Amino acid sequence: MICPICGEKGVKDFRPFCSKRCADIDLGKWMRGSYAIPSQSEDDQEELIDALEEHMRERPN
Repeated sequence: MICPICGEKGVKDFRPFCSKRCADIDLGKWMRGSYAIPSQSEDDQEELIDALEEHMRERPN
């Protein structure tokens, strides 16, 4: 199995990654929201707009 981050051979303890470093890089991408599945649903877009508007109202100026 090839590490999806750096392309090196994967290691059993960190499968599919080659090291803890690459596993942590991948985790960071998930936590930042770098991985996303695009949606064409109008409901999803409206929910996102509502969430962003709510976030902006809660933010102090």
